[in-house]
Amino acid sequence: MKTILLILVTVGLMSGCATWGGVKKDAKDGAEWTKEKINHGAEYVKEKTE
Repeated sequence: MKTILLILVTVGLMSGCATWGGVKKDAKDGAEWTKEKINHGAEYVKEKTE
């Protein structure tokens, strides 16, 4: 029983590390996407107010 639990915990930690790397990458990409969206919105407002 202890062996099975140890295997499950080990697999969980290994997959958690991969997931954490994905979360960090997505957060970084999300920030870039947000900057693009803000710049696009600012250009739209500028065009409409000229």
